[in-house]
Amino acid sequence: MVDSLHGPADDTFMKGVVLAGGSGTRLFPLTKITNKHLLPVWDKPMIYYPLECLAKAGIEEVLLVTGGNNAGDFIRLLGRGAEVGIKSLQYTYQDGSGGIAQALGLAQDFAAGGPICLILGDNIIQRNIREPLRRFRHQGEGARVLLTPVDHPEQYGVAEIDGDRIVRIVEKPKQPPSNLAVIGIYFYDGHVFDIVRSLRPSARGELEITDVNNAYLARGQLTFDVLEGWWADAGENIEYYYQACLRVRAEGANQD
Repeated sequence: MVDSLHGPADDTFMKGVVLAGGSGTRLFPLTKITNKHLLPVWDKPMIYYPLECLAKAGIEEVLLVTGGNNAGDFIRLLGRGAEVGIKSLQYTYQDGSGGIAQALGLAQDFAAGGPICLILGDNIIQRNIREPLRRFRHQGEGARVLLTPVDHPEQYGVAEIDGDRIVRIVEKPKQPPSNLAVIGIYFYDGHVFDIVRSLRPSARGELEITDVNNAYLARGQLTFDVLEGWWADAGENIEYYYQACLRVRAEGANQD
């Protein structure tokens, strides 16, 4: 059975986690009085896009992780999530800026031992994630990441590929081993929280999501898909934000 909004109904085995914290300094002064994920991208708030992405993949239960001074604005905007196709939308708060992996760790009780799809709140994609989700479900354990070719791989976590497997992931390399960036959409089994608890802060004082992915890689449990269509990192800087607005205006987002 297929739901016109949510996609394949049997994909509801997975819960979703959306990260919408951070200080937004790279979009200042647009973010001087608001969280960057509340800024408009064409005709919708930025946060709508990752939530609709999950909904169209059949993920009905979502936890939104936010922080800073604008946490209440998300509740006023989104409520229980019905407007963006979410059946159950919950919220939690991240103190400070401890990194993506630390924010992920706040979802442990919500996940209740099951698999999750983690998506960064400033990520927008042209198409959908139903096929990668199906492949992850068939995979049964471990993790799956999405890759896309980029013009400036030195700005991202970059995957080195050998055939159909990832050899390593390097964070912001000076000499990138490929042009395939790991985008901010990840599939993890329930063991991800054990990995998060084992992490140590990086040189910038954060728990890095690249370290989570490399832990799965060391176990031989990390797979990948190359994303179909374009990907926009709307929160990276003002230019990327502007380009995301233009792309969504011209081509739409989260298309079937």
